[in-house]
Amino acid sequence: MSDLLDDPNIDPEAVAEPLRRAIGERYLTYALSTIMHRALPDARDGLKPVHRRILFAMRELRLSSTGGFRKSAKISGDVMGNYHPHGDAAIYDAMARLAQDFAVRYPLVDGQGNFGNIDGDNPAASRYTEARMTAVAEAMLEGLNENAVDFRDNYDGTLREPVVLPASFPNLLANGSSGIAVGMATNIPPHNIGELVDACLHMIATPDCRDDTLMNFVKGPDFPTGGVVVEPHENMAQAYRTGRGAFRLRCLWHTEDLGRGQWQVVVTEIPYQVQKSKLIEKLAEVIQTKKVPILADVRDESADDVRIVLEPRSKNVEPDVLMNMLYRNSDLEVRFSLNMNVLIDGVTPKVCSMKEVLRAFLDFRREVLIRRSRHRLQKIDHRLEVLQGLITAFLNLDRVIEIIRYDDDPKAALMYEDWSKPHQASLTRAMDESQYRSPLAGVDIAALTLVSEADAAATGILAETAPEREMPQMYEGRENGLSDVQAEAILNMRLRSLRRLEEEALVKERDDLMAERAEIEDLLEDETVQWNAIASQLKEVKKTFGKDYEGAARRTRIEEAGEVEEVPLEAMIDREPITVVCSKMGWIRAMTGHIDLNRELKFKDGDGPRFIFHAETTDRLLVFGSNGRFYTLSAANLPGGRGMGEPLRLMVDLPNEAEIVSLFIHRPGRKLLVASTAGDGFLVGEDDVVAQTRSGKQVLNVRGDVRALVCKPATGDHVACVGENRKVLVFPADELPEMGRGKGVRLQRYKDGGLSDATTFNLSEGLSWLDPAGRTRTETNLEEWLGKRAGAGRMAPRGFPRDNTFT
Repeated sequence: MSDLLDDPNIDPEAVAEPLRRAIGERYLTYALSTIMHRALPDARDGLKPVHRRILFAMRELRLSSTGGFRKSAKISGDVMGNYHPHGDAAIYDAMARLAQDFAVRYPLVDGQGNFGNIDGDNPAASRYTEARMTAVAEAMLEGLNENAVDFRDNYDGTLREPVVLPASFPNLLANGSSGIAVGMATNIPPHNIGELVDACLHMIATPDCRDDTLMNFVKGPDFPTGGVVVEPHENMAQAYRTGRGAFRLRCLWHTEDLGRGQWQVVVTEIPYQVQKSKLIEKLAEVIQTKKVPILADVRDESADDVRIVLEPRSKNVEPDVLMNMLYRNSDLEVRFSLNMNVLIDGVTPKVCSMKEVLRAFLDFRREVLIRRSRHRLQKIDHRLEVLQGLITAFLNLDRVIEIIRYDDDPKAALMYEDWSKPHQASLTRAMDESQYRSPLAGVDIAALTLVSEADAAATGILAETAPEREMPQMYEGRENGLSDVQAEAILNMRLRSLRRLEEEALVKERDDLMAERAEIEDLLEDETVQWNAIASQLKEVKKTFGKDYEGAARRTRIEEAGEVEEVPLEAMIDREPITVVCSKMGWIRAMTGHIDLNRELKFKDGDGPRFIFHAETTDRLLVFGSNGRFYTLSAANLPGGRGMGEPLRLMVDLPNEAEIVSLFIHRPGRKLLVASTAGDGFLVGEDDVVAQTRSGKQVLNVRGDVRALVCKPATGDHVACVGENRKVLVFPADELPEMGRGKGVRLQRYKDGGLSDATTFNLSEGLSWLDPAGRTRTETNLEEWLGKRAGAGRMAPRGFPRDNTFT
């Protein structure tokens, strides 16, 4: 860096800082902007800036819940132009989500038109839809005109926008939130307002309450789409205590009796954030791939409500078994992650517990209460000042009228007039109304006749007109005159206000305001009074949005359920006989029933039978390829026998260069003999070769030109091998090792060629094969061919098949 600065050809100001530092600072700036102004919600009002600006812009447009609708394009345009300098499409999408009752527990926008649906369809264009605020949104904005929160300049400094909304209820937990920032994310489920308010009231009454105690009030998430939360209570308590966790959420279903033992499952509520159309597609795929063989059909009969019909393939299976399998293989059960990462005071991102989130809300509500109270106090002081001036005007009405009528500058005259000495005309009027007890004077005007006019003027009327409470110093006139505010109020007073009853109203209003002012002063001085006021406000919120509010009742059920157990295949499939047919070219099918194995079947041109055997629909089939891999098929998933079937390579990932060596029914506990063309092999347990995926399971390792050749059940005490040189070797089976995977050991030694076939048999029963005439021949005297494993063997007996294979 110093060398560059010393170079005379380089401007010293051009190299200001290292690239690493420059990129780091700029990326940090971007990260902070994303975290604070886009992705994470504020713990106080639970909103991100775009949502806050949408509600504030709708308030500025006077789109109240009882007023008219405005085009969404107008709203999103105002938000973009005035407060949120981003794309109008993003703003409209955010506003549309606030109007979706399946996405937001308590919608903040009342939409008119197509705002999307639970199927995942997008809202109509903003020029077609209209919107206004809901009553819940108005509760979020309550007190905005009363200096409840701070305001800041908008992006271009031409307007002012609120930093945070007053939020009469804990919206962060009520409606939830989700977002991905830089290096952090948030995902908060919605909850029930009534339960949240009860938890807040408990925290006000017991500030040091434990986290677990709040679970007595907040049972768990309350999703707008309903469903059933089946997470254990301990896990939910841990999640709320730490701010991280997950909830298992299932659909709500019931069975409908169709008569004659038939039934069907009807799903009426699906998990939160699951698109119904994609759920139906997934269920259809489950049927097509036969992952759940017992499921026969799925129908979407939904209208305004959700109604998904699931038809079982057999009436003999329990509905719980069907649903447990669908929970594993579809979105009828999802896992909703909880990550309460929020901005504390709008600045600091933190993963909070539920208690910390509610505490942040309550502290904010106390701040809002204090600010609104001080604002109200200022309004009261201003009004009391005006009232004191009006009262003075009524006591000296004739003089006020005279000043206004004849003075060149009545405002200045009113301000600097000495009102401590009443005008003679005013005193005469008061004496003439001896039967009227003025609420202003507070004394019988007739009593004034007992004293001189001067004494009455000095000690009577004005003295008694002073309110009983001590008036703030600001209300006193300037040297017995009136203030600018008072003079202006008198000049703006209408003539119809000069009637007698107006005096009573002014005094009553003054007394009421003085009483209210005393209450506010008591509230500002006593923290206990403040929390009592907050509790009263929360109770009013619960009354407004509680059980009588539309859709306020809890929608999501809280139940406990164990883990879904693996259901055996036999429990899901009707046990029916089939005949498995596989051709030489690898086309496989399942014929209904046990047909004659010698029956002539149809195949494609140039193709013919390879494997044919009886099985049942509950069987699993094992396929051994020449690449040494085992593949597993379910007999119930095989295509029907009406056509030519389907290529087996479409069902498993068998490479095109690999051939099918063997196809047979899986028998648990049995052992298999596997061998390659090189003459290597071993025994393997059949349970160890069952594959769980389409890609199969590698068992016999082969390389180069060597390929797997033999796969037969190991049922005897001896092994017989025959090579391409027609030499036969027989040796005891216990000389073969049992392995799970590998190349194996040498079975027979060859000078030229390799292995042709191998089998196992019982030596006492003899070795059998088919002679050229198709007759079975058994050789019991095998001493000539007996030897040790890996021997060369002797030439095959007379009559041994020319293809060098055993039966």
